[in-house]
Amino acid sequence: MRPVLFHCRSLFGPASFLALLIVAGIGLAGCATPPPASDPDALADYRQTDDPLEPTNRVFYAINNGLDTVILRPAALAYRYVVPGTVRNGIHNVLANIGLPVQFVNDALEGKPRRAGDTTMRFLINTTAGGLGIFDVATQWGYPDHDADFGMTMALWGVPEGPFLFLPVLGPSDPRDAAGFGADIAIDPFTWVGTGPNLAGWSAFKYSRQALNALDARERVLDSLDEIKKTALDPYATFRSLYRQHRHAQIEVLRNDNRATVPVWFPQPADTSAK
Repeated sequence: MRPVLFHCRSLFGPASFLALLIVAGIGLAGCATPPPASDPDALADYRQTDDPLEPTNRVFYAINNGLDTVILRPAALAYRYVVPGTVRNGIHNVLANIGLPVQFVNDALEGKPRRAGDTTMRFLINTTAGGLGIFDVATQWGYPDHDADFGMTMALWGVPEGPFLFLPVLGPSDPRDAAGFGADIAIDPFTWVGTGPNLAGWSAFKYSRQALNALDARERVLDSLDEIKKTALDPYATFRSLYRQHRHAQIEVLRNDNRATVPVWFPQPADTSAK
């Protein structure tokens, strides 16, 4: 899963996601000019920031911020006002439970059998004892949740993150995470279930899930984003820094999670060194 602060589920399907990447690629003509070699401090800062497409990224940030101000934030505020917190938590748990098949595939691809076992048990326990995932019983029974997505999988394989990107709709990213987002869509079985004719019910389910994912993710960061936009001198730079820090922290936890493999039905205390 993407970090909560930047966890964005597209309201569109795979074809629209690819179209967004094409639009982003067309817009990448605007690049920041590197400082001259005569200014080593500025050049070092430029390289550390690793945001050569900053002019284009800032344009996309402004567009996204406008859409958020007009659409997403008001919708999230209404969602918080109308839906009680307990119900919102239940919806969030169900959405997370539906996403566990993708998480399991990434656990396996990362070569982390203990994590894959935790994910398996979380799905089985929460789908049954948790009422289709409404209640997170698995955490109470010793199977905590963890982050796993294809961007993290590629990081573990040694794929570099590349320069910072701010993509339309998706927000903060990089080439590795953008490709990982598309791969996760392809891995998700719900992408392909109900693609035939006369399956309007499945289509309604998929679009409802995508909309709820976006609404849930935005509501959960209402206060954090409001605070950043209110206090940060340069919100774009703040989001860039926080995104990278969070992703690096997630990947470091993944690398250090080397718990011994035990049967998936036997909970094992978390490895404190992986925290």
